[in-house]
Amino acid sequence: METLLPAIPAKRYFTIGEVSELCAVKPHVLRYWEQEFTQLRPMKRRGNRRYYQHHEVLMIRRIRGLLYEQGFTISGARNRLQEIGHEFKFEEAGEDAHAEVAAIPVISKAPHSEGWGMSLSAPEATGSKRLFLLRRELFEIRELLTEAHA
Repeated sequence: METLLPAIPAKRYFTIGEVSELCAVKPHVLRYWEQEFTQLRPMKRRGNRRYYQHHEVLMIRRIRGLLYEQGFTISGARNRLQEIGHEFKFEEAGEDAHAEVAAIPVISKAPHSEGWGMSLSAPEATGSKRLFLLRRELFEIRELLTEAHA
């Protein structure tokens, strides 16, 4: 069952205590994850105090979801995050990648018989790419809604 986490405030830096509350993960677990996941590199200041940026808070939530909600092992989550990283690189690859992205289904404005959904007009697009783009769009929408309520 997915845990409902609080909205991430519009701040530049977060302390480990704030991230702990925002992600429902104990500080010692965050420090351990820094050793296991190369994507987590918070800035360190005086006295080794950690300061996380917004994208790192999102990454921690993604890691938490993989481990606690989807049942991945540490190594499985690490591998999955590397796959996701390759999908990000896919977006930055240039014209060929943009042609592929154009073929990926978009959210339909017309309801289907089973409700609102995705147009499946691009069978060549893989499920993981569609899911990735859909998830990215949902995160962007959530960010916009969070900013509007702040």
